[in-house]
Amino acid sequence: MSVAQALEEARTGAVRPFYLVAGEEDYLRDEVVRALRAAVLAGGIPGLNEDQLVAGEAEVDQVLALARTLPMMARRRLVLVRGVERWDAAAEDATERRKSPLDRLADYAASPAPETTLVLVASKLDKRRRLVKVAQSGGFLVACDPLAPRELPRWIDKLASQRGSRLAAGVADLIAQFVGPELAPVADAVERLCLYAGAREVTEEDVTECLVRIRAATVWQLVDAVGQRDLSGALTALDEVFEPNEGPRLVGLLAWSTRQLLRFEAALTRGMPAEEAARLAGAPPFKARQLREQVKRTTRADLETWLERLAQVDLALKGGSRRPPKAVLEHAIIAVCRTGVRTRAARVRA
Repeated sequence: MSVAQALEEARTGAVRPFYLVAGEEDYLRDEVVRALRAAVLAGGIPGLNEDQLVAGEAEVDQVLALARTLPMMARRRLVLVRGVERWDAAAEDATERRKSPLDRLADYAASPAPETTLVLVASKLDKRRRLVKVAQSGGFLVACDPLAPRELPRWIDKLASQRGSRLAAGVADLIAQFVGPELAPVADAVERLCLYAGAREVTEEDVTECLVRIRAATVWQLVDAVGQRDLSGALTALDEVFEPNEGPRLVGLLAWSTRQLLRFEAALTRGMPAEEAARLAGAPPFKARQLREQVKRTTRADLETWLERLAQVDLALKGGSRRPPKAVLEHAIIAVCRTGVRTRAARVRA
């Protein structure tokens, strides 16, 4: 069962007696639990038909006893158990006579109490466990796995739409690059941007102002200078755009800008009109002329080289180097620009 399916069941009130909400994405797990809790307890007396437990602190016997308890003055009751992965290790020591907590919960799932919704929450469970297999076959395993990189921008667009806002072309990709991949900080960023923009469209400038305070125009100058192997211009642009403690986010913006140029160049190569190519690259159509001028001044190979170098810089800034972030970026810029100079010099001699 997907997260969307679980949320739809909660929205319509068609909740099941058993859910296993498992996956490493905290935001999705919390979203599902909130929705199920609200649906189960709707119309009842607060606190009267709800038990929240933590696996390991509570024994499985207590969980099963509560699950079989009838609700009071309500149609349903909720038993919520967090940290179920704590019982995963116990499965290794289980025997036929002494079943593990997970196996006992799997037995209960075969015939759950119809008046109770038992929600088990786990960050990660061994997929070989019988409980997981039973939940999969029974359709009550809610998979809360991290989103793939290509899915994150669509999720961001949908989240902004739910808040009554619209994102300009490319903004969802930019947010994903800056803040992702974890969804909680991404959701917080979208919330701030929607409040900041109000009724108007959220733009790239809003992202750079609210999230990182890095001027997008200067970043484009930096990408352009690196593409032309203009070392002086690139280092000057870096001085203007660099902010302390913003090294990783600056690298993210540089990588996003470079990928946008690569997508634009590829679309032009296929014969696509400039405005359509810009839209496909995730840029507003009015930027088509600017993008066209930039791709004229560099080559695909140069852009790909710079993107590879940025990936190395990103690793260095996240613990792979003891040098200051600005020095790491300067070294990368110098290396790329000098490579271009040597290549051109060799061509001249040839």
